[in-house]
Amino acid sequence: MRLSISLALALGLAGVSAAGSTAAQGQEAGVKAFKKHCAACHTVEAGKNRVGPSLHGVLGRKAGQVQGFKYSDANAKSGAVLDEKYLDAYLTDPKATMPGNKMVFNGVKNESERKALIEYLKAAK
Repeated sequence: MRLSISLALALGLAGVSAAGSTAAQGQEAGVKAFKKHCAACHTVEAGKNRVGPSLHGVLGRKAGQVQGFKYSDANAKSGAVLDEKYLDAYLTDPKATMPGNKMVFNGVKNESERKALIEYLKAAK
């Protein structure tokens, strides 16, 4: 009986550890995607704009609304809400999703990389 309880506890803890490891790997993939595709122009620090606006709290906000950043008319007047579905489309093909935006970016074509990036941005609040 003791052996089966110990074994169950060990297996349960291994499962928790594996889940934590998977989450950490997902976050690591998101950080890597952000650095590869976004960090040259954006930050995730609130109020810190670069060539592009801060992406802090980007999920759920309306496009073209970061204080102190000059957006293209296309972006500022788009009315787009930056939810996961919209960001997925935008990150896949920015020019087709928001014609006339001034961001020089060809998109993230790899789906798993794009999903990891969106998850990372979701956590950047």
